[in-house]
Amino acid sequence: MSIAPGRVIYREQVVSLKTEVLFLALTIFFFLLFLWRVNAAGLDALAFLFVFFAIVFLFYCVNFRRLEILLTSEFLKLTFGVFRWRVPLENIAECQLDELPNLMKYGGAGIHFMMIRARYRASFNFLEYPRVVIALRRKAGPVRDISFSTRRPEELMSLLQCEMEARSPTALIACG
Repeated sequence: MSIAPGRVIYREQVVSLKTEVLFLALTIFFFLLFLWRVNAAGLDALAFLFVFFAIVFLFYCVNFRRLEILLTSEFLKLTFGVFRWRVPLENIAECQLDELPNLMKYGGAGIHFMMIRARYRASFNFLEYPRVVIALRRKAGPVRDISFSTRRPEELMSLLQCEMEARSPTALIACG
């Protein structure tokens, strides 16, 4: 992995055995349905639908195995397989723990886009970890907030806050 200019402040790789098992089970389930359907009726539309879902969940198994979080002195970068999101630190207005109703909090693993409190959000998440949400100063397309899972939310929020304060025109201290 190549790292863009800037001092690395924080790096974390978040994995989820629960998510991996869920996606693998769904892959196997739909592949077995495909095999059953081909054996029972040949290659028909339903067989193609089952194999399509098996391929989709296989992609989920491979792509959503690991969430990488990289905080540098220049940006915050989230990588979930082939999907990447990079936020310059000067575009972060605030960060906090992501407090959501249970139905929305446990709505799935992977990358989701949703409306929360009239703000459009991109969410990079696993089921069993807490999330941090950052509010953007300038929207990225329609996205105004980005949330992501982390095993160490307090440490990450503290580092982000320190970097944001260091960029303030009135900052007197540097983050260490």
